Amino acid sequence: THKCGECGKEFRRLSGLKRHMRSYTGKRPLRCEDCSKQYSRLCNLKRHMRTHTGERPYKCDKCSKQFSDQGNMKSHMRTHTDEKPFKCEECGKQFGRMYHLKSHMRTYAGEKPYKCEECSKQFSVLGGLKIHMRTHTGEKPYRCDECSKQFSKMCSLQKHMRTHTGEKPYRCEECGRQFSRLCNLKSHVMTHTGEKPYQCKECSRSFRTSGNLRRHMRTHTTRVKPYLCEECSKT
Repeated sequence: THKCGECGKEFRRLSGLKRHMRSYTGKRPLRCEDCSKQYSRLCNLKRHMRTHTGERPYKCDKCSKQFSDQGNMKSHMRTHTDEKPFKCEECGKQFGRMYHLKSHMRTYAGEKPYKCEECSKQFSVLGGLKIHMRTHTGEKPYRCDECSKQFSKMCSLQKHMRTHTGEKPYRCEECGRQFSRLCNLKSHVMTHTGEKPYQCKECSRSFRTSGNLRRHMRTHTTRVKPYLCEECSKT
């Protein structure tokens, strides 16, 4: 065997030890001919090259989705098996990917390393920053196949699609009534519990929804009635 003089790790082949030693020297002899990015291992260079060629040799047996990296395919497979091997030691929540666990852990540390260059708003995950940037660029990459309406978030498109399909996945356990949006279910449940979490600071009157509170606040803040009839000018 061949032993590393730095950490004592042993390798069966000299080539393995040489590759390992690059982690100490920082040597990266393998260069991408397309973008000049450098790597210490051939397997990493090959994986990177697929970002240029578009090759996706790893295919999911369940849904036929294809991936350029075997590790990404394995992570994807957990969406079918519901396997979540990465567990938060603080709250016990489990995740299918280490990346998602690391992002979750930032909620405890308050760490927000991703900053918007336009407005300086900060985010704990890169995906959050990317979605936020669309508020500046106006980009709406998600299009409804039924009516061509576009959205900046996939979740917004999914909610919108229920207006076409009639799907109502959120069900009230008290009366069985179903809703297409979770926020509508939560508001409805308050009709059973009597809860009114939105309170007017002027008169202490309470409301189930923030929209009802805003409408009520107009009675305090102004005598102007914001909705004008175009036929008779009555407000």
